[in-house]
Amino acid sequence: MKKLKNPFSDLKGYNCFVCSPDNPVGLHLDFYLDGEKIKARWKPKDEYQGYPNVLHGGIQATLLDEVASWTVYTVAGTGGVTSRMEVQYKKPVFIDKGEIRLTAEIIEYKKRIISVQTYLFDGGGLLCTEAIVDYFVYPEEVARAKMHYPGKEAFFD
Repeated sequence: MKKLKNPFSDLKGYNCFVCSPDNPVGLHLDFYLDGEKIKARWKPKDEYQGYPNVLHGGIQATLLDEVASWTVYTVAGTGGVTSRMEVQYKKPVFIDKGEIRLTAEIIEYKKRIISVQTYLFDGGGLLCTEAIVDYFVYPEEVARAKMHYPGKEAFFD
């Protein structure tokens, strides 16, 4: 598994809620490439709960959307925007179970839509949430010009 660089970190105005290392209220995720999959780990805190000791569903969806976007950046080699997301909440994610794991992989690439299957596992390894995230993707040159996409190579040492 190879840790990915965050090439957006030095971009003026960059403050992503999920992956910016400098956002004071952000989630500060790091991402890893494992074959054709993108993975991340994150320790939920009490301030992100919905019900007591349960990770808020909106935070879960946000995490899954972000791991999907990093899959588009690094595996597909372009940028895009979320066009559809179908989330299945299977089990509650208990905060006191510890670090959660996220996994994403491309399952379909049709014209300008990339479908990414994502999974969220709780601290005990139980699959709690999954989503299929559809991304409308741009040709790489458009992503570079309009979305600050730095190119696939910028994510690797």
